[in-house]
Amino acid sequence: MTTVGRLAAYGGTVTNTDTPGGRRTVEPTRTGGRTSPGTARVRAFVGGHVQGVGFRWWTRARALELGLAGHARNMADGRVEVVAQGRDEALERLVDLLGESPSTTGRPGRVESVVVQRAGPKDGIVGFVEQ
Repeated sequence: MTTVGRLAAYGGTVTNTDTPGGRRTVEPTRTGGRTSPGTARVRAFVGGHVQGVGFRWWTRARALELGLAGHARNMADGRVEVVAQGRDEALERLVDLLGESPSTTGRPGRVESVVVQRAGPKDGIVGFVEQ
C-alpha cells in the first residue's frame, strides 16, 4: 500500500504512485485575512471520478467528524472543490483522507489528483454543506 503521505506544512509536491499520473500539489496561498494560531482554511480541488458517486456526502461526513466547517461542491470541469476551515491537524487529516490510496474509510469514486491551497481562516463559515 502506497500512501500519498503527510503534509505537515502543506508545502511541496507529492506524487501518488498508486494512480498513474496522479499528483497532489500543495500551493501556499497568501491572504489578507485574520489568522488564529492553529486555525487555517484549505481549498482542495479533487479530480477523477468524483461526481455522481457520493463523494461530496462522504467529504461532508469526514469534515464534520473532524470538526471542520466549509463546503464541497461539484465543478463544471468534473472536479469537486472542497473548502474546509478549522484546526490545522484536522485539515491535514482531511487532505490525507481525500488523497489516500487505497481509501481506508470507504471513500466513493476514484481520486486521481488533489490540489490544495492553504489560507488563513475567514469569518462567517459555519457548518459543512454540500453545494
